[in-house]
Formats: sequence, C-alpha cells, structure tokens
Amino acid sequence: MSDAQLESAETSGMAAAAGRVASVPPSFNIDWWTMLADPGFLTNPYPDLKRIRELAPVHFDPVSGVYFVMGHKEFGQMAKTQAMGRDTTYWANGWSSPENRKNDPETYELFIDFQPQMINANAPDHRRMRGVFDKAFRPRDMMRHLPMIEDECRKLLDEMPVGEPFDFMAGLGNPLPNRISLKLFEIPEEMEGQIGKWISDLSWLGNIVMTPEQKRNAKQSNKDFKQFVKEHLERLKANPGDGPISMALAAAEDGTMDEEETLNNVVMLISGSKTSLTLLGNGLVSLLKHPDQFAQLRADRSLMPRAIEEMLRFEPGSSIIPRAGVEDFQCGEVLIPAGSLAIGLVGSINRDPERFEDPDTFDITRKPNHHSAFGGGAHICIGKALARMTTEVAFNALMDRFGRIDLAGEAEWWTDRSDQRGLWSLPLIVSPE
Repeated sequence: MSDAQLESAETSGMAAAAGRVASVPPSFNIDWWTMLADPGFLTNPYPDLKRIRELAPVHFDPVSGVYFVMGHKEFGQMAKTQAMGRDTTYWANGWSSPENRKNDPETYELFIDFQPQMINANAPDHRRMRGVFDKAFRPRDMMRHLPMIEDECRKLLDEMPVGEPFDFMAGLGNPLPNRISLKLFEIPEEMEGQIGKWISDLSWLGNIVMTPEQKRNAKQSNKDFKQFVKEHLERLKANPGDGPISMALAAAEDGTMDEEETLNNVVMLISGSKTSLTLLGNGLVSLLKHPDQFAQLRADRSLMPRAIEEMLRFEPGSSIIPRAGVEDFQCGEVLIPAGSLAIGLVGSINRDPERFEDPDTFDITRKPNHHSAFGGGAHICIGKALARMTTEVAFNALMDRFGRIDLAGEAEWWTDRSDQRGLWSLPLIVSPE
C-alpha cells in the first residue's frame, strides 16, 4: 500500500471516527484483499502492517464483512474467548452458507470433508479430540525423539556441500521436518515424496483465495491422503507402538473419535511439518541478516531458546489466524457480531509496540517474549514443542559443523499465498572455518 493510499485512508478513517457510534470500527478505505495478495507486500509486509495498525488495532472491511485484528492485546482477547471459535461454519457469509453452497458446491464439498478435526472445532469437541494427542506432543514427551531428530539432521548435514553455494531450504529446511514427521507416524521413507505433495496441496486450504486448480488438487490429495492413513492405521493395529498412531487407534476403538475425525486429525498432524519448515528458514535468514545477533548466539548457546522465540516473533510462519463469531464479542473498542469472520494478522500482532519494546529490532535476548506465532488460547499449536526442538537441534548442528555460514544470494519469500510466510529458497555457502 502506497503512502498516498494510507494518507487517504487515514483521513477518511478519522472523519468516520469523529461521528461513529461506540463499538463500530471506522472504515479506512483499505483494499485488504489486493494488499494481502500483492507480491511486494508478501515479500515485506511489516511497513504496511505497522502503518495500518497505527490507525486502529481492529479494522472492519465493509466489502467482505471481515474484521482484521492487528493489536496484540485485542488478538489475545479474541484467541481466549469462547465467543470466537475456529469452527468456520459459524461464519454467516462463509463457505458453508446456503448461498455459497449453492453457488460454489466444489468449495463446500472440499471444506466439509476437511472440517471434522480439532483445528476446526470449538469446545467441547476441540478438547475431546485434542486430548487424544496432547500427551504425544508435550515437551517432556518429545524428548524421547531427540536422538531420532539429531540423526535425521546429521544425515542431511553430511550431504551438504562445503565451499559452494546451495539452497538451504532444499538441503535441510524442507526435508528435515518432513522426515521427522514420517518417523513420528511410522511411515516408510519411500513415501516422502508423495506425502510432501499431499501436504503441499492441502496447505492451500488455509489460504485466503484458492484457484480452481488448487481446489481440485486439494480435494484429490485429501481423498488420497486419508485413504493412505486409513490403510496405514489398519496395518499398524497389531503393533501400534506408543506414539500418536497408537493414540489415534485407541480413540477410534473406544469411540472418542469417529473415523472421519481420526483420519482428518492424523492427516493434519502429519502435515504439521510446515510449522518447523517455516521456522527453520525464517529463523536462519533472520540470523544471517543480523550478524551481530548470530555472533552472540554462537558465543553463548544458552541463548538458543530465547533466540528461537525471537525468530518466531520477528518472522512468524503463520500470517493469518481466523476466528468465527459464535456470539457477539467486544474486541477492544470494537464489537464483532456473531456470524462474523475475524482474522488476526500475526505480522502486526507480533510487532505491536504496546506489547514489545522496539518491536522492529531482532533481539535474541528479548524477554519476556509473548508472541502469537503459534496462535493462542485453547487452539495454540499442538506441535510447538516439536518445532522448537527441531530448530534447536538443526541450528546447533549447523554451528557445530560450520564456522562460517553466509548468504550466497537473496532469500526468496513465498509470494503466492497470504496465510503462511516462508521461503522458496535460501542460498548459502558454508565452510568449517
């Protein structure tokens, strides 16, 4: 968004605010959907997000009827209340409305098939399903997988070229989370390519806009992925182990989850490798662009946990977090009516100066650091401990093996999606000294 557009929006918004009724947000004439899809914005969204947040912490788009939550405090309120939920069938004008079901049956069929799972459910169904898997993803329970994570990381580092440029995302950032996910769910290594394609196709379900081709691919991949999971669970019934697979089988057996819920939740958990993937790329490029911070981390590895939290705050992998109004909700000074969709813009929330001192500075010693990269409330990311552990292992291993880690070109950000922020490529050159 240009300075001129923002100046015009601010003038319009101030005029609207002067005569507005309490709890009604002013309109700043922001073209949200053009901005959120603009490649320039997606490459570096933070200047625009900052200027828009300075206008107001909560915005309303009269064109789409969607609310945008920009402030840290306001998002925290929305994430924690049961008046706003993740079940988007409560969105009156959304994909499940009678009108949209009639006009766009393909989208309806796609989303209704994907709907029965914990990330799309409100209480009490959300807690019923999440409770099945929580134990597998607690930090202390994840520790037993540390040797496996270290081993997978070592294998990829052994293949990393020394003294010549290569793409970190292709060499480690993408494959490491995927291979860890395969191990956790006892999936054969030869399925890595097929699973990766299914995850990629399904990831578009979280984007604001999908092309017809993306919808078709997502629908087919969802069908094929669920069929694979169904057969995979059947194969492991006799010897399910003690990980998430055994938990899924037990919940299906005792009726805690029905078959669709079981399959959808397992597909979602396998696909959660995207969380680690974006953290690895976004985190490393943040360190490389702030060499003083990278040097400080090298000198004091005890800073790694705080550094990872700052990576998550500074360059979050999740860009939008939706909530649908179950009932009217007062979000800061704005009333969000029942049936509305509200979207938290994480890049703005994580740099709100009302919560973070000097928010545009990358500071690996920042404490406290209550960012929203993993969401918040009951729906906070179930795989957060795994993402943190994977990143700590990978970055410690990189620094142990290579005395020099340098950019070999410009990092290329995803510019074809609005829901996630990650890297197509991160050119590096590494050497022992």
